[in-house]
Amino acid sequence: MAALFICNNQLLTPSAIFASMPKIGLAEDDLKIASLIKTGLEENGYAVTIVTDGQLALETFHLIAPDLVILDIMMPGLNGIEVCRQLKASNKKLPVLMLTALGSIDDKVTGLNAGADDYLVKPFHFKELLARIAALLRRYEPQDIEVNNHLLSFEDITLDTSSKEVQRAGIPITLTAKEFTLLELFLRNPNRLLSRQYIAENAWDVNFDTGTNVIDVYVNFLRNKIEKGFGRKLIHTKINMGYILK
Repeated sequence: MAALFICNNQLLTPSAIFASMPKIGLAEDDLKIASLIKTGLEENGYAVTIVTDGQLALETFHLIAPDLVILDIMMPGLNGIEVCRQLKASNKKLPVLMLTALGSIDDKVTGLNAGADDYLVKPFHFKELLARIAALLRRYEPQDIEVNNHLLSFEDITLDTSSKEVQRAGIPITLTAKEFTLLELFLRNPNRLLSRQYIAENAWDVNFDTGTNVIDVYVNFLRNKIEKGFGRKLIHTKINMGYILK
């Protein structure tokens, strides 16, 4: 039976957490590997549904409509190649990452020809898995914000990537370069929980030390400038998980 794993926090309702987290469907029959992947992904702001055979993967993923699917090739019942082929037949825009011990060129070609968007061979570095997931989600990300050439907007706040001007409710707001980059990242990811790791990789250097509190400090700087004196908060904290613009 499929098991749904959600990060719980006593200060937040499980349903609220799940609604804001990108959903990943993981089809992997090795429960030890699946558990390690689940734990790592949840620590980075994802909600994970695990299934252990191909047929159940098809049924479950059609039901929960994940934002991305990770498929092992060697599974009981339908193999990952066939699952990928059927998932893509019903939803071409569903990102699929093949995760397998089979690493020959022919194996990769077979997976890609079935519709897979990317291919990662075991064993792998977890940071590489995170990077590939982030890249696939950006590629297929629905545009929930208004994009007019160089203009990004959400609610009553606008950001011009060309002139570097920011306004809220028509009032100009002066930001530093780092605050501007941070706000642009939030505006390009509305209603999506951004982990500190994700923010670090996209607004700071990829090797940024996430053990420091610099990200939290800059989020507070940004909040003071775009929220103080206005009616509603836009950037919300998910305890131990990250931040979300909503």
